[in-house]
Amino acid sequence: MNRSSVIALFSCILVSLCASSLAQTCQSYTFANNAVYSSCSDLGFLNSYLHWNYSSSAGTVDIAFRQTSTSTSRWAAWALNPTQPRMAGSQALVAYQNSSGAMYAYTTPITNTSPSMTEGSLSFPVTNLNATYANAEIIIYATLTLTSNLLSTNQVWQEGPLSGGVPAIHAMNSANQNSVGTINFQSGQTGGSDGSANSRNRKRNIHGILNGISWGVLMPIGVIMARYLKVFKFADPAWFYLHVGCQSSAYIIGVAGWATGLQLGSDSPGIVYHTHRTLGILLFCFATLQVFALLLRPNKDHKYRFYWNIYHHLIGYTTIVLSIVNIFEGFSILGREKNWRSAYIGILIFLGASAAILEAVTWFIVIKRKKKTEKYGHSVNGANGSNGVNGYGSRTQPVV
Repeated sequence: MNRSSVIALFSCILVSLCASSLAQTCQSYTFANNAVYSSCSDLGFLNSYLHWNYSSSAGTVDIAFRQTSTSTSRWAAWALNPTQPRMAGSQALVAYQNSSGAMYAYTTPITNTSPSMTEGSLSFPVTNLNATYANAEIIIYATLTLTSNLLSTNQVWQEGPLSGGVPAIHAMNSANQNSVGTINFQSGQTGGSDGSANSRNRKRNIHGILNGISWGVLMPIGVIMARYLKVFKFADPAWFYLHVGCQSSAYIIGVAGWATGLQLGSDSPGIVYHTHRTLGILLFCFATLQVFALLLRPNKDHKYRFYWNIYHHLIGYTTIVLSIVNIFEGFSILGREKNWRSAYIGILIFLGASAAILEAVTWFIVIKRKKKTEKYGHSVNGANGSNGVNGYGSRTQPVV
C-alpha cells in the first residue's frame, strides 16, 4: 500500500470517528461512575437528556438527568407534573454549584409561576439525591418512589442563572418554554406534551406575523402615502383613498394579531410580558382613536380642521413609533428568531430610505412651485401695473 493510500485510509477513519462523535445520543453516553441505565431519552431542548431504570417490584425509578453545555454559574432542574405539561405545579429536583464549590442538590415543589425555589418535600419519596459537575455538564441522580399515576406523566426540565449564589428566574425564550414532554417509565416511551407546545409556537408565529405586517409595515406605508403622494396633482384625491385603505387594512390585521396575543395570554397563565402587553394595549387604543378620527373628520374649511390635523398627526406618528418599539420587544421574547429581526430591520431601512428620498422630492417640488408662484405674481402686479397692460391684472390667477 503506497503512502497516499495510507493517508486516505486514515483520513476516512478520522472523519468517521468525528462524525460518530458528533452524532452521539443518550444511548452512547458513558457515566463516570459506571452507572448503566436501560432507558434514556434525548429531551430535545436545553441540551438535556434523561436516563432511568424502572423496578416494577420495588416501585422505584433510578434517574440521571443530564444538562450539557452549562457552567458553574447556572442551575439545572428536572420535574414531574401529573396535572399539566408545565413547571407550575410540578415536583422538581434542582442542582447547582454553591459558593464553596460543592454541588448542591435538593427537592422543591413548584407551586406557582414565580417560585421561591427553596428546599421542600415532594409528593413522593426521593432518596439517593446527589449531583455532579464536570466537563460543562450537570448531572442529577436520584431514586424516586412513584405511585401508579406517576408512572406515565408529564416531565418538565429547565435551566437558568444563579444570582447571589441561588437560582434566579430562567429565560422565557422558545427553548425554555418548549422544555416539556411526557414520559412512561414502564414502556420507556417519551414524547411531546400532546402538541400544546407546538400549538403555542404556531400561535406565537401567527401573532408575530400579523402584528409585524400591520403595525410594522402597513401603518408606515400608509403614512408615507399620505405625506408624499398628495404633493403630486395627478394623485389627488387617490392618495387619500390609498391612505385610508392601507390604514384600515393595517387596523383590521392588527386587531386580529392583538386577539391572538390575548389568546396566548389566556393559554399561558402566570406568564406575562408586561412591557409588550402594555404597548400592545396602547397601540390598540391609539389605532381605534384614529378610526374614530376618520369618522369625525371635519371639512377643509372648518374652523376645527386645524386642531383635528394636530390630533391626527400626533396620534398617528406616536402609533408608528410605539409599533416599531413593540415589534422589537416581541423579537426579544422570541429569542432565537434572529432572522425575523434582521428581515424587519431591512424593511425599516428600505422604508426610511424611501421616505428620505420622497421628502427631498417633495421639498424640491414645493420650493419650485413657490418660486413659480412668486415670479408669476410679480409679473402681474409689478410690470403690468394694477390693471395690467393686457387688462388681466385685476383677475384672480390660478396658483400652479
